[in-house]
Amino acid sequence: MHADRANRAILILFGLLLLVIGAAGITASVGAYGQGFTHRFLLANRVSAYIGQHGWVWYIAAGVCLLIVLAALRWIVALLISTDRAGDIPVPVASRQGTTILSTAAVTGALTREIGDYHGVEAVRSWIIGDGLDPEIVLAVTASQGADVAALHQRIEAEALAHVRQALSKADLPVQLDLAVSRTA
Repeated sequence: MHADRANRAILILFGLLLLVIGAAGITASVGAYGQGFTHRFLLANRVSAYIGQHGWVWYIAAGVCLLIVLAALRWIVALLISTDRAGDIPVPVASRQGTTILSTAAVTGALTREIGDYHGVEAVRSWIIGDGLDPEIVLAVTASQGADVAALHQRIEAEALAHVRQALSKADLPVQLDLAVSRTA
């Protein structure tokens, strides 16, 4: 489950629901549903009278509230536990004797060390997201102020990322590269 997408969808639906309820309340208060409706009490209606006469409705309301609480707990757990980090990456082997499994920590560690040794690089962070069968590399590089950023970008693409793509046997491996310049001199 992609927690970010689910969060956005649920919060958009919840926001739209609250918007509709608020608009209906404002519309009722200005008399759009008739003047008789404007001056009525909130709980002076047939539904409130029915609930007051039938106690079993409260048990159903409690069950619905319990379901809402369980869904909210599931949502919180998904937010706290869910990461889009990839698991181990299977690398296809030319022979039919099996598959090589490559640890994401090994890939990101090698990539970070290689780029960290480049001239003008102050800091490097990398991680792999997505599915192990379809990974994507996220790379955050901070260059010193005196560094040639264009040359550094070219070197990262031509060397480090080429090495990773070759190691994973994925020539079209997608990479998100965030190349920033340090604020300190």
